[in-house]
Amino acid sequence: MSDAVDYREYMDCDCKVYVEVTADFKPDGTIYPRSFKWEDGNRYEIDRILDMRRAASLKAGGTGLRYKVRVRHRETFMFLEDGSGTFRWFMERR
Repeated sequence: MSDAVDYREYMDCDCKVYVEVTADFKPDGTIYPRSFKWEDGNRYEIDRILDMRRAASLKAGGTGLRYKVRVRHRETFMFLEDGSGTFRWFMERR
C-alpha cells in the first residue's frame, strides 16, 4: 500500500461551492463576512469570525484569505479567492 496522494482525486472533486456573501469593508482594508447564501438558496448568518489568514483549501483546491467562522454553533471555513483581480468567495462542500 502506498502513502502517495493521488492529486487527480482533488481535480475531480466537486467540493468547491461559490457563494454569495454579504460583508463589511473596514477603512483599513479588512473584509469581514457577515452572511452567505448556500447553493440551496438558504442564507446563513455568521455568528463569529474565529480566525483569518492566507491559506489554501486542501479539500477543494484554491488559495486566498481563509476565514474560520462559526455558523449555528458549527465551525467551517470560507475562502476569499483572488483570481487575477477577480475576487470570489467559496466554501468546501462536506
